Amino acid sequence: MQDIAAPRIKNIKVRAVCAPLDKPHKTASGTLKVAPLVLLDVETNAGISGCSYVFVYTPLALKPVAELLRNLEELLIGAELDPAAVTAMLQARFRLLGNQGLTGIAVAAVDMALWDAMAKFNSVSLSRLLDNGPIALPVYDSLGQMGPDETAKEIESSLNNGFNAFKVKAGHPDANTDLAVAKAIKKVAGDDVWFAMDFNQAFTVEESIRRLQLLDEEGLAWIEEPVRAEDYNGHASVREAIRTPVQTGENWWGLPDMTKAIVADASDYVMPDVMKIGGVSGWMDAAWLAAANDLPVSSHLFVEVSSHLLAVTLTAHRLEWFDVARSINETPLSVNNGAVIAHDLPGIGLSWNEKAIAEYLI
Repeated sequence: MQDIAAPRIKNIKVRAVCAPLDKPHKTASGTLKVAPLVLLDVETNAGISGCSYVFVYTPLALKPVAELLRNLEELLIGAELDPAAVTAMLQARFRLLGNQGLTGIAVAAVDMALWDAMAKFNSVSLSRLLDNGPIALPVYDSLGQMGPDETAKEIESSLNNGFNAFKVKAGHPDANTDLAVAKAIKKVAGDDVWFAMDFNQAFTVEESIRRLQLLDEEGLAWIEEPVRAEDYNGHASVREAIRTPVQTGENWWGLPDMTKAIVADASDYVMPDVMKIGGVSGWMDAAWLAAANDLPVSSHLFVEVSSHLLAVTLTAHRLEWFDVARSINETPLSVNNGAVIAHDLPGIGLSWNEKAIAEYLI
């Protein structure tokens, strides 16, 4: 007889897809034409399966991440459905190799899938399992790098789709184009509109300061990653030289990177990425560290699970809207009056569209 009071992992299924985006997403550091996703299903002996996906940015990483996850199956089968314990076990296995990059991504995929299974086993949403029910979260539409005219058209479209806050990829070859984009946003959405810009690590400290001093009068909510993500002192130097708040965190690999950034006073805001910070388990640790340092927390990608995690984050700020898995999820979220509420259904809010997955399968 199975002990369903303590479910155990029975098997896993790994698939790789190239999911379509509505349009290419251009940044100062490259253009995303599709969403390369590795999908994970973890089946338990209680008849409950947990699922998750990871976004690997380039199709070149699909097969390595998928194969790494498949190689973890022998470590996972028979393990108790205890996300934090399983994650700690996997991280210990990779300690000598390091828990960054592809190894960090694989472990986070397992962690998220196990939390999904745990919430389903308890018949509650992830946010209720962790603390309380889903709440309305202010959301911003995350847009690509465009010229002023195209930006104005996209902002108008976003307004019609329920958004009232926006982020655009900046860092055009001519710094004055960034200035023109900022003015175009305000012309369409109003002078008091909430909007941010993202440099995507494109510049040196000196060049970032020069460009941002041009933008300081435009009322940006924040400038994101003006210099290389790992240059914490560089971020601090930029922050000291401008009036616009600085945002960073999407490229932190776990708490060690986050701690270094906080010690360096690298940013005014933080935005951990649930995949890179260590899954749900890593996010919860990061949320407590942010709260201890009075740092507002926003999310990066992964709108399904991030909407649950921000709901239980003490210093929650804003949810980023860039829904890379929408085409393969039968229960996508929706934006209403500038806000998003996670589904109050068992799990993290993923329900695979198997027909779409079959079409995009690699």
